[in-house]
Amino acid sequence: MRLLLVRHGQTPSNVAGLLDTALPGPGLTALGARQAAAIPDALSGRVVDGVAVSTLVRTHLTAAPLVEHHGLEPLELDGLREVDAGDLEMSADHDDHALYLETVFAWGRGEPGRRVPGGPDGTEFLDRYDDALAAVARTGWETAVVVSHGAAIRAWACARAAGVDVDRLAWTPLANTGLVEVEGDPASGWRFVGLSDGPLGGAFLDDLVAEDPTGESVDEEERRAAADD
Repeated sequence: MRLLLVRHGQTPSNVAGLLDTALPGPGLTALGARQAAAIPDALSGRVVDGVAVSTLVRTHLTAAPLVEHHGLEPLELDGLREVDAGDLEMSADHDDHALYLETVFAWGRGEPGRRVPGGPDGTEFLDRYDDALAAVARTGWETAVVVSHGAAIRAWACARAAGVDVDRLAWTPLANTGLVEVEGDPASGWRFVGLSDGPLGGAFLDDLVAEDPTGESVDEEERRAAADD
């Protein structure tokens, strides 16, 4: 099967630079709503058999235009939610952002024992995300749009998808409504297919000034932290 892993639209916490991972989470900004509204046209050339979302509000709102367009009922799965920020929750500190991102990308570099302070280690996160995607696979859909979260999508793809360049995925920001595409299945494994260049609806929907911690690149966080010293 093919998974189109789509990050949710922009939220107020993305704009404010907050590590906001808890339930139920914020809604979308006006830009986030426009990003979501652009998804059906952006995927008009693709078959969409089903849509899965996390338990966080922002994924439901992002998926809404697509599920309405196709007349689908989204499948809600708690395992698709963001990597818990633990003790770093709601932090606007750049050092905290860098620590969070460095930890989740370490999981894809073979260090699943590293733990987000007060939060999960890689094994805990990957087990629940794997279980959620296995539930998506059991639907029988050939192509599924999975609306999830920036750090979660990239951390899982780095650890589980063959052919991923971990450094590239760590150093490339994942914009709101950006896409990571994989194919395969839980039994035989997953293979990286591609990464969108910005939001699905086009670069004009990107917010280049927002301090978006879960979508930023590791080196961008390091650059910002160095500038603050």
